[in-house]
Amino acid sequence: MNSSVPRRALVSVSDKQGLDTFVKGLVELGFEILSTGGTRRFLENAGIPVIDVTTYTEFPEIMDGRVKTLHPKVHGAILGRPTLASDAAAIAEHGIIPFQLVVVNLYPFEETIAKPDVSIPEAIEQIDIGGPSMVRSAAKNHAHVAIVTSPEQYPEVLAQVASGTIDDTFRRKLAAAAFETTASYDRAIADYMAKITSDTPEADAAWGQRLNLSFTLKDSLRYGENPHQKAAFYVEDDAPKTSVAHAKQLNGKELSYNNLMDLDSAKLIVAEFDQPAACVIKHSNPCGCAIGNTLAEAFENAHAGDPVSAFGSIIGLNKIVDAATADRLCEPGRFIEAIIAPGYDAEALQILTTKPKWKNNVRLMEVEFSDEGKGAAEYRRVSGGLLVQDRDDLPQPEDDWKVVTERQPTDAELTDLRFAWRVCRHVKSNAIVFAKGGMLLGAGAGQMSRLDSSFIAAMKSGERSQGGVVASDAFFPFRDGIDEAAKAGIKAVIQPGGSRNDDEVIAACNEYGMAMIFTGRRHFRH
Repeated sequence: MNSSVPRRALVSVSDKQGLDTFVKGLVELGFEILSTGGTRRFLENAGIPVIDVTTYTEFPEIMDGRVKTLHPKVHGAILGRPTLASDAAAIAEHGIIPFQLVVVNLYPFEETIAKPDVSIPEAIEQIDIGGPSMVRSAAKNHAHVAIVTSPEQYPEVLAQVASGTIDDTFRRKLAAAAFETTASYDRAIADYMAKITSDTPEADAAWGQRLNLSFTLKDSLRYGENPHQKAAFYVEDDAPKTSVAHAKQLNGKELSYNNLMDLDSAKLIVAEFDQPAACVIKHSNPCGCAIGNTLAEAFENAHAGDPVSAFGSIIGLNKIVDAATADRLCEPGRFIEAIIAPGYDAEALQILTTKPKWKNNVRLMEVEFSDEGKGAAEYRRVSGGLLVQDRDDLPQPEDDWKVVTERQPTDAELTDLRFAWRVCRHVKSNAIVFAKGGMLLGAGAGQMSRLDSSFIAAMKSGERSQGGVVASDAFFPFRDGIDEAAKAGIKAVIQPGGSRNDDEVIAACNEYGMAMIFTGRRHFRH
């Protein structure tokens, strides 16, 4: 354990969040501060005494600041081991004054290349050289030098310094975080360079030759889909604030693997709608979904879609939860595992956290609702590899929709068709959705035959399907699905079209007086 109190800190950062408070704390604890360029000016403007690195090295910054810390007196002060006789002799011979603390974060390369229309020279200029060199040097010599690479580390570093020592375990943690920082930074640069030099056809250029992902452990889960499977939740370093990764848990038991999967599905479905919407999720499929004039009405109709399946479900809500909705959620006999919504008003939160059987159990999740992250890459593991695709959650254009039957849909039917089509793309294939009045009546999900899905949707809907509509995520290969829908009283159909038997399916609709729309877009979900 190194028990000496650190006395000299080198500070050179791009992200200056919380820096003035942190460095003032170091000065109060007896540190001298050395700094360069913009960081030095920032600290001086904050009234903090700073020694310019060029004063220490006796060598000026050159090439517009490209060369300033790449100097033996800087790296000798970082890499030197005062407890080793040969290093101590070199330190004395060359007038090197060792640093005990190095505070560095890197040029914003990833933020720069994320900007639209950024030029290659602009991107190249944001490749940090001195920063990673100092970070790696300090991390290698962490037994003597503590390396700080993130504003999130500032409070604990100050606490450790104030205690009189930075213990060995914390030094190693700081070093590990530093190497992770430089690895991620270099990976981003390598990916960018590979992209701009790729010989891949333009249509495939978005994917590049290599895929390198960076995730950080958020939670170790009790188990996976089943108790014998180990599980954990890792989050992307740049996960959008609209994602489950950024959802805040306000109440309830710890989340499970299955909870997280279903919460993601629930949020994606209700985010489809501008008007108040609610969905009820079981095993990643909606067993209920509805829109309404109020959130309470939407939830009541969603729950009524399949109240038997709704037992032990995950609820998605797209508006701030109010007291009226909270009262509906808490009605006797309703067992809900978790709720995800953009927020909860004070009265609703009080209701949901004080009711018997609710207060300690039901997980309340709060997450931002916006268009951020829509259409982002989606990953799925297969044996020996990873599949990548754009997520199917972008707005659905109606420009290509075409009525292919003799009868046009009525205005009410068209409204229901739009609703059913939005819900359908979130149901596992083969997907058949029956709907009416802005309410999911029954869904056939994950069946090997589209006809089987039609049977299930009709069975779940019962007599309610009279006058309703049906949505199919892919084309009807035969007319039998239409025959089944007609038996259930369905009056309008929406599907992609594109089957060699389209004429047969259209003729069937005309026989029954149904209206049918071809969207020209399929929505398989496996």
